[in-house]
Amino acid sequence: MKITYFIALLCRVLHLHKRKKTVYAPRRHSQLPRILLRIYFAAGFLLALLAVGTAGFYMAGGDKADLSDAFYMTIITVTTVGYGEVVKIDGFAERFFAGMIALAGFGAVTFLFTSLTVFFLESDLDFTLRRRRMEKQIRKLHGHYIICGFGRVGRNVANELSTTHRHFVAIDSDEVALEAQRDRLPGLVYLGGDASDDDLLLSAGIHDAQGVFAVTGDDSRNLMIVFTAKQLNPNVRIVARCHEVRNTEKLRKAGADSVISPDFTGGMRIASSMIRPHVVSFLDEMLRSELKLRLEEVQVPQHFEPRALDTLRLRSPNYVLLAVRSHGDVVFNPPKEFMLEPDQHVIAMASPLGRQELESALM
Repeated sequence: MKITYFIALLCRVLHLHKRKKTVYAPRRHSQLPRILLRIYFAAGFLLALLAVGTAGFYMAGGDKADLSDAFYMTIITVTTVGYGEVVKIDGFAERFFAGMIALAGFGAVTFLFTSLTVFFLESDLDFTLRRRRMEKQIRKLHGHYIICGFGRVGRNVANELSTTHRHFVAIDSDEVALEAQRDRLPGLVYLGGDASDDDLLLSAGIHDAQGVFAVTGDDSRNLMIVFTAKQLNPNVRIVARCHEVRNTEKLRKAGADSVISPDFTGGMRIASSMIRPHVVSFLDEMLRSELKLRLEEVQVPQHFEPRALDTLRLRSPNYVLLAVRSHGDVVFNPPKEFMLEPDQHVIAMASPLGRQELESALM
């Protein structure tokens, strides 16, 4: 019965994915203001030159030429086509004027079309080089995180990962928004496109990733991201965002290890601020501290030799040991004779440096 329900659910999600696919098409964007300025300048100069040339040839032709003849004469002079003079050029002044129009026009046309060529080529080239540069950086990452959706929630996730010195790759369909965040996050590594696409998740290094955040603003999109990510890497931990509480169980069945509802969490935070203000104030001060304190967990590695806590001397001004999770049970403030074993999780209040010290002590 459960298998039938899951297959029906999957078919429905795939139908929604197919129907909404065009909405999430990646947008390419290249910042080329200097080249655009050159194009505007060249086009303006060429238009001004056509106006001056038309007026000059009209005056040179006298009663034997009208405006259409003067304009045609300007065009064939500027482009150096030379189909034949429709306005007679006899005197030195007229020939000098025609020569200057030809030289200036040829330069303007060449400059304009060169700038247009550079614009179109560099737009694609800039996108390609930037994409290759990002993928090269991603290939060097190991144990990083993938943020699927870089809206308000995704940006806050990225800020927390940056604060705690963790590497991540951002994926969003709006590449313009990703590019705009590079000023706030100078080392931002990102890919533009649909985060539920297999190739894009592979490019983001999902096989070497430690976790995936499915935090787009659409529950069905997050469901597809969770399902795809779990198919590509069954061992990766996935945290999903969920707007509708009724979709929580669906995300869990698709493979999400943890499902967070911002509305529910926000309500709990508001209530806590009322009934336990000092606790909430303490947590806020901890987050804003210059030490960047966080409640961290460090897994005891497989090769760790079991030993008592007091033999490890886990003391440092950069972290405070709070508890140890062992086989589903949590031992708060473990005694010094507590035996630390592989696959247990040490929970501590630590700064980024303290987390590194604790990881080194357990190696």
